[in-house]
Formats: sequence, structure tokens, C-alpha cells
Amino acid sequence: MSESEATPAKAVRDPESYREALDGWMRQQQPGAEALRVHDVDMPRATGFSNETVFFSASRREGGAEMTQRYVARIEPEGGALFPVQTPACKISVELQHRIMRNVAATGAAPIPPTLPFEGDTSVLGRPFFVMEFVEGVIPADVPRYSTDGFLATEATPAERERMVRSGVENMAALNRLDWKATGLDWLDPSGNGNPTFGDQIRIYRDRALQDLAGREHPVLLGGLDWLEKNAPDLPVGLSWGDSRLGNMIWQDYRCAAVVDWEAASLCPPQADIGWWVMFDRQSFDDMDAPRLEGFPTREEMIEIWEAASGLQAGNIDYWEIYALMRFCAIMIGLGDRLVGAGLIPKENGMGIQNGTTDGLARRLEAVA
Repeated sequence: MSESEATPAKAVRDPESYREALDGWMRQQQPGAEALRVHDVDMPRATGFSNETVFFSASRREGGAEMTQRYVARIEPEGGALFPVQTPACKISVELQHRIMRNVAATGAAPIPPTLPFEGDTSVLGRPFFVMEFVEGVIPADVPRYSTDGFLATEATPAERERMVRSGVENMAALNRLDWKATGLDWLDPSGNGNPTFGDQIRIYRDRALQDLAGREHPVLLGGLDWLEKNAPDLPVGLSWGDSRLGNMIWQDYRCAAVVDWEAASLCPPQADIGWWVMFDRQSFDDMDAPRLEGFPTREEMIEIWEAASGLQAGNIDYWEIYALMRFCAIMIGLGDRLVGAGLIPKENGMGIQNGTTDGLARRLEAVA
């Protein structure tokens, strides 16, 4: 992946440069640690369009023995967040993630990896970042999709699949039960007056879509926004994780060991999370013509699990799946533009507008017309 010429030298994908920078930073975070050193830096190849991820170990001497802890650094993407900015306090995506992880971790509602202090000084790694403790476990892959390949498709028993999905939905529901005010999420309130509504989210996504489209036509997305606005339910907002799916959880023995990837968090009716969950489930099975894995709960069963665990009613789930597809379409515009800017696809490809998610949104809108 090519880097912008404006990127500071520290942000070049050089493991030794990162090791030196993180070594100095970790020494500042743990000044009393004896013989602290950073080593085994691993920088998986990725687009960098979401968060850049760096794995590393830090060892220190304690009681005559060397103790080692594995960590994960999440670095701000080159072009900023793909999801729209909710408030000025959310402008830096990794700061949003760090802050909400700390807020949620304090409630004990769901397992969250412990985090070190947020670092906004770009002289360290070239961009803002935060560090969290590494959580052992496995993660279902997107490519190839877990529904067709990988441990969930080829190794898991039906009972393990059922346990995994149930655990994921129940942990999501526990997040959705949180009182956003008591959790200290006033900084996530886009209304600015303590009274956020679902209408704020429609406005935020419409504004971001029009900004990214920059005059280009996208009738499916804009039609979806109009339909959502016209049919919007009057529901109270709560914490929405935003990118609720199996691939954003770390799993141990087919149980959720950590909830990660918080860049899409917002104050929204919690029904949005079960909507995103079933949307991604449909994309993983129906849209890929993949047979449903034995033991994998059906769409209706997942909704029932969520309702029982959250104490809420999903209501018109078609509405929330369309809302999820709209959001996915909106971020695809910016992603497509970044791929073009990086020289990975030609401009005439039009992937940011013409893609499988757009097709899915068109089908769902037609089904409710």
C-alpha cells in the first residue's frame, strides 16, 4: 500500500522504526518497569483504510524473571475514519474507539480489552494511536468469508456454532441495554443538547454521503435515505456498537472473549445493531449462495435471542436492515475513492457506488415498496 507523501517518516511501514518508537513510548507509560523492551513487532499487510494494526510484545524484569505481555496498537487511518464523524470529540477515529472502550469497560457489560492511555502526539508513530492488551483467541474471517471457509465452516460442530452465535448476540444485547448517560457517553451526543434522536443519524449519514459523492449520482443510496426518513420509528436512542458482527469479536471456545472495532459507535436506537447483524448474516449466506451452516441460528432465532437478552423489541427488522445497508453503502463511497487514490482500482471502476451492498439495498427497498 502506497503512503501519502505527506506522511511523517515514523508512519512508514518499517517494523524497526515502529519498534524503536513503541519501545520509547512504552517506557514512558511504565517508567518503573525494569529492563523494559519492545520486540516481536508484527505488521500484517492491510489496506490501512480502516485502522492500521501493529502487534508487538513488551518484556520487563520482575522478581528476577522476565515477564512478557503481548499488545496491539491501533493507528489512525491515513484519510481519517470511514464512518461519519458523530461529534467534534469523535474527529479522531482511534480516540473515539479508545474513549468508548474505556467507558464500556467500566460498566462490565461486555469483555473489552484493557487499554493504555490514548496517544495524540503524531511525533511518535506519525498518526494518533492507542494500545490495548492482546486477547488470545480466534476471529472469523471476511476473506474468504467464514460461512464458506475457515474454522467455523470446517472445524466447528453444530453445537459450537450455536454457542458462538448466541454468545455474540447476547454480548451485543448487553451493550444495547446500557444507559448512555450513566455510561458517560454525553460526548457522543450529536444533538449537542442532551437530547439525541434517530433523526440525527439520518442527517449525519446524508451529509457525509453528499460530501463524499461530490456531485456524483447515487439514486439507490439517496432513495434509501428518503425511505428511512419517511418511515422512521419514534424510538429512544441508546448505545449502538455500530459494526456488530462475529468478525468484530475475539473468540475462545466459541464464546465471546472481547468486543473490538468501535469506530462506528453512535447514539442510535439499539435496534440498529441487530439490524446490522442480520444484514451481515444475509450477506454471508444468502448473497453468497452459501448453505446455512448446521447449528447456525436462523435470522428469526437470532432476533429472538437478541430480544430476550436486551429486553427490547426488534420491531420492523426490515427497516433496520435497510438502515444497515444504507450505512454500508455510504462508507463504500469513501472506501472506493481511497482505493482509486491509492492506484488499486481505476477511477472508471465505480466500485464506491456500484457494488454488492448497493445491489442488496436496492433489493431490500424493492421488497418493501
